[in-house]
Amino acid sequence: MSLKRIMILFGIGMAVLLIAGFVVGAIGSRIFGLERPFVAQPEIHLPPQPIFPAEARDSALGLAPAKDEHGAMSSSDDQHAKDDQHAKSSDAHAGDGEKGHGDAEAHHGEPLGIMDIAITNTLLSAWLVSIVMLVFFVGAARKPKVVPGRLQALVEMLFELVLNFATSILGPEMGRKAFPVVATIFFFVLFNAWLAIFLIPIYQAVGYGIGTDHGFELKAHLLRPAGTDLNMPLALALVSFVFVEYWGFRAHNFGYLKKFFAFGDILRGRPSGIINVFVGLLEFISELVRVVSFTFRLFGNMTAGEILVVMITFLVPFVATQFVFGLELLVGLIQSVIFAGLTLVFLSVAVSHEEH
Repeated sequence: MSLKRIMILFGIGMAVLLIAGFVVGAIGSRIFGLERPFVAQPEIHLPPQPIFPAEARDSALGLAPAKDEHGAMSSSDDQHAKDDQHAKSSDAHAGDGEKGHGDAEAHHGEPLGIMDIAITNTLLSAWLVSIVMLVFFVGAARKPKVVPGRLQALVEMLFELVLNFATSILGPEMGRKAFPVVATIFFFVLFNAWLAIFLIPIYQAVGYGIGTDHGFELKAHLLRPAGTDLNMPLALALVSFVFVEYWGFRAHNFGYLKKFFAFGDILRGRPSGIINVFVGLLEFISELVRVVSFTFRLFGNMTAGEILVVMITFLVPFVATQFVFGLELLVGLIQSVIFAGLTLVFLSVAVSHEEH
């Protein structure tokens, strides 16, 4: 069979799947009067959901039965709890009971308490990404060869790209010193974004839920991209902030503080010192705001991408989602470059700061 014929058959197959996805999706189901769409109506959970231990998971999802004053669960209470949960689930799925839907959403969106300790689905995802990164990079460097194989050549090319990126901003010496931290930030953000795309069937299909009249209803995913948890971008932002300030102090000692607290001229009685104090205050505020901007830039982009993938899958499943996956691959790359690039730029400003 010629390549041209294969491409024609592939195009016809994609067109058929696109039409089928439109028909069985939420839009087509409403137009053609189908009973329900092929994919269940998605629920967006901004707080990370606990997975282990089971008690924390059931409590956060509203699946834990109510206990009496002695800590026991009576059979009648058990039955009432199950009935109420099924009723809420049915209302949430059908969209007919606004109150039931609101109650279900309240259960699904309940975050962990300050003193609660649990393993969340985003934490599991971060651990999975860390394991994949270790296997990928350690596997490439375990037995290095003069004539590298494919994996070693790929890793060397990636390292060289990041190193050249760092040295182009900081110079050869400082670029090599900053490379380990900057490369870790870059690859961790990139792997978190891309692994969520490549494993999207597992991320969206495996989890915990309850049985309803319409079948099994998923309430919590076992894995969820770590970038959609505000804690992960905040942790990376703090690492970047501390890294920049450390090198600022290392390069200028305590003279680095003159960048923020420029009281020299005003103490000498120069009126222009008021401007320096004001500029220093703005510098201090902007230095702290970087943590906020780093955090919400990554969190917002990753969360928006996750919501977009889920909604497109619900509206037009199958082929239409592939275009969104391609967009998310690009967004993940851009976000990793931005996070690492801004860290390098701020580091360059910190180590080259001079008092004027």
